[in-house]
Amino acid sequence: MNLKQLFLRHVAQTSPAPVGIEIIKAKGNYLYDADGKRYLDLIGGISVCNIGHCHPAVVEAITKQANEYLHIMVYGELVQSPQVKYAELLTSYLPANLDCVYFTNSGAEATEGAIKLARRVTGRTDIISCINSYHGNTLGALSVMGDEYWRNAFRPLMPGCWHYGYNTEELIDAINSQTACVIIETIQGEAGVIAPNPDWLTRLREKCTQEGCLLVFDEIQCGFGRTGKLWGFQHFEVVPDIVLLGKALGGGMPMGAFVSSHSHMQSLTHDPVLGHITTFGGHPVCCAAGMAGFKALLEERLIESVAAKEHLFHQLLIHPQIKAVRSKGLLIAVQLGSAEQVSSTLLKCLEKGLFSDWFLFAPDCIRIAPPLTITEDEIKWACEVIISSL
Repeated sequence: MNLKQLFLRHVAQTSPAPVGIEIIKAKGNYLYDADGKRYLDLIGGISVCNIGHCHPAVVEAITKQANEYLHIMVYGELVQSPQVKYAELLTSYLPANLDCVYFTNSGAEATEGAIKLARRVTGRTDIISCINSYHGNTLGALSVMGDEYWRNAFRPLMPGCWHYGYNTEELIDAINSQTACVIIETIQGEAGVIAPNPDWLTRLREKCTQEGCLLVFDEIQCGFGRTGKLWGFQHFEVVPDIVLLGKALGGGMPMGAFVSSHSHMQSLTHDPVLGHITTFGGHPVCCAAGMAGFKALLEERLIESVAAKEHLFHQLLIHPQIKAVRSKGLLIAVQLGSAEQVSSTLLKCLEKGLFSDWFLFAPDCIRIAPPLTITEDEIKWACEVIISSL
């Protein structure tokens, strides 16, 4: 059997029709397949590769740390320099109440940790989240996901989870003395890039404070400069009690985190001891890679050009079959007439060397979330390919 046949036979599949291209190299803003064909990457590993693929600083950090030590002990027992230094660096760029980091292996695990933390801090059980929200696919994260199509096959799920519309008064009114936390995406990603009403977000913060529940912002997809600011919530001047990080957090390595106050995090250390534990969370190589990637993002001032690049996409993506272009920075949804049209357009783009995707809850939209290093010329070419494919 060839490699693709082995892939289909021995690697657990997530859909009936995977893209199935054999990638042998990724560098900068491009992917390269086994036949030597080059693809401009318009999705960056789903908002993972914000600084591009295989950034030299990240590769160097991985190599250096791999030569010093790999896994040595479960999380939180030994002082490991990469963990400590990255946590210190992250919190120096977060609000003062977000000063303590729990590193995980993924964004979904960060959601699970935040759920446990909110229940432990408040002593309550109910969780409110949004329709068309996505927070991961493990059982707790699936319970707060806002789409019945993906939830129903795995019931019964975690009880006490309530879903309301994003930007609705109904959600704010539902917060009460039984609510442990409200989990929302700062920018709804899989819904097709939906931003919150600033006034609604402010009143949501006020209601959570009033009722004594925690406000959790999921920045897994929109953090690390994706929206044109380091953190998505900076657009709205609203600060959460817990923030979820992932995707670009590891610089291309698998990593997630939930971040809260030191006092909140202390509640996981007693009654019971080891209230939250992970073997590989905060792996030293991942932390070294993530810190190098974060420093590169800041030092190369990649965030400063995001707004101009966003504007260029809007200027060029004009076509009778494009119904709308919604964006927050370089998180962009290009709405077409149907999911079928998106699928056929993506295939045509792929043939021409442009790699893109769609959204779980907005399959009639093309996803654009390239590395922040994408150039103006590459944007122009990508838009030409999309238009010609339409």
